[in-house]
Amino acid sequence: MSTSVVIAINDPRWRKARLSTAIRRAIGTVLVREGQHGGLTVLLTDATALHQLNRDFRGKDKPTNVLSFAPGPGLKGYLGDIAIAYDVAADEAEAAGKSFAHHVLHLSVHGTLHLLGYDHEDEREAALMEAKESLILQGLGVPAPYEQAS
Repeated sequence: MSTSVVIAINDPRWRKARLSTAIRRAIGTVLVREGQHGGLTVLLTDATALHQLNRDFRGKDKPTNVLSFAPGPGLKGYLGDIAIAYDVAADEAEAAGKSFAHHVLHLSVHGTLHLLGYDHEDEREAALMEAKESLILQGLGVPAPYEQAS
């Protein structure tokens, strides 16, 4: 079975950022490391769209950086959808003093791991997911996204 990553852009700022190839590579790296195959879609959009999706599907009336949606029943081979908000990601990257591209790759890896069943609802799950993210991102040349405890 092959892997297909479709990227849908509905905010023109994403076209200028030119990250589609890097996002596909990041997602492909996650899938290879996790031994997974299948298709998924990434929506590159804005805070308004993520706010609406977050409210409608998660009951949280606020924008967010990334959302992942598992596929409905009967969609064998389809892993799901990821949506990333340009403005939220850009604000977070600036506030953290990180590269926008690196932060978007982190969000892409994070969203893909959610589609594969990983979560961060408790400390054990969070530690596992963060370790996987850091290892995958390191392989992509992206600095570890989480502060290391001293």
